[in-house]
Amino acid sequence: MATSLSSEFVVQFWGVRGSVPSPGSETVRYGGNTSCVEMRVAGKRLIFDGGTGLRMLGKSLKSQLPIEVYWFFSHYHWDHIQGVPFFAPAFIEGNTFHIHGTAPEGVSMARHFSEHVLHKNSPVPIKEIKADLKFYDLNFGEATTLGEVKVATSSTSLNHPNGAIGYRVMWQGHSVVYCTDTEHLPDRLDNNVVELARDADLLIYDAMYTDEEYNNPKSPKVGWGHSSWQEAVKVAQAAGVKQLAIFHHEPNHSDDVLDQIEVQVKTAFDGGFLAREGMIVSLK
Repeated sequence: MATSLSSEFVVQFWGVRGSVPSPGSETVRYGGNTSCVEMRVAGKRLIFDGGTGLRMLGKSLKSQLPIEVYWFFSHYHWDHIQGVPFFAPAFIEGNTFHIHGTAPEGVSMARHFSEHVLHKNSPVPIKEIKADLKFYDLNFGEATTLGEVKVATSSTSLNHPNGAIGYRVMWQGHSVVYCTDTEHLPDRLDNNVVELARDADLLIYDAMYTDEEYNNPKSPKVGWGHSSWQEAVKVAQAAGVKQLAIFHHEPNHSDDVLDQIEVQVKTAFDGGFLAREGMIVSLK
């Protein structure tokens, strides 16, 4: 018997690359689109971030219109909003989008979305968006309830230039943590991240670099706001998570390089893997 949409908890990766899209023959297997993750939980559709993977998600939804979506942004660097002007369902009347995020101090989410996410970075004026947009301002450490689904946020900002927010989606004892664009601390584990991920079924974590790349004296990445797969494993072990998805891949990492990293990840952590574009993980 097919699983009812109201009884599933499914995660689908639509964009797993960091910083800039990286199309080409060397990125076919893992994908070159930037950050976008869909979760289908208890009959509700949640989207995290709006990188270029959002365009392909939009294409997949055309046969399911009208739709109601709960959309959560971690932050607003280009690779997390590039797909917004090309998200076809946003231009179709009858669709509803509940847009959540933290905006710069003193600015509402509605104003930030229209004036910065769209206006300054897109030729498409907000008046062309025909879907019903509803905006929600989030605070660190607070939770949002969507029927039976609960979405908690990181207690403080993630360690990233201009800040970012992490999310934990919970339903019927299952949980998935979306924690991208965060840099590990030099001398200890980041308790903000560890507690967000505590006992999660799946942790999606920004591991853009290897430790060698991060600490390379000729081209160090310290202070750039991203972590490594080795640090991801430390967090997963400390938090007691069941599965670890390495996410936000370095744009210069080819499929072959990522294959090599995945072998090391799986050796270091049982349940670890590298996220791939199109990959589906079912929790229920």
